[in-house]
Amino acid sequence: MNTLLRDYYGKSRLTAWQILKNPMLFLAFGFGSGLSRYMPGTFGTIAAIPLYLALQYTDSRVYLLVTICSVLGGIYICEQAARKLQVHDFGGIVWDEIAGLLITLTGLPYSWQMLLSGFCLFRLLDIFKPWPISWLDKNINGGLGIMLDDVVAGLLAAGLLRIWF
Repeated sequence: MNTLLRDYYGKSRLTAWQILKNPMLFLAFGFGSGLSRYMPGTFGTIAAIPLYLALQYTDSRVYLLVTICSVLGGIYICEQAARKLQVHDFGGIVWDEIAGLLITLTGLPYSWQMLLSGFCLFRLLDIFKPWPISWLDKNINGGLGIMLDDVVAGLLAAGLLRIWF
């Protein structure tokens, strides 16, 4: 049966229920959004939108602090998830996409157009991985490697949005 979810995840063959019950994997899988068999990175980026919207009601320093914590904590979260799954950068690990979208939209004025532009630009950079993103993706391992290509994609997307708008 071809469902939205996989039968198991990673070489350790974890079930969706095992992932949802484990707090570290729950975060790594973007609150469950990374469980999708199809386009988990896109679903992970979509999962970042409610967090982004909630942060719009806070001070910019809070937004920046949450974004920095999502990156630094993400290194640990992604490393632990990769170990549990026994696969480096398994597609369902989408915490890096959540942090990447927050980085993309850092300091930009809120509007639905900016959110949509940031979402699309970040996803394009994350999917196609132009240099230096592709180099980082291939050459940096562990939790840092999982996070770093999305951090750079977010920074590039943020820079392009600032030029564009």
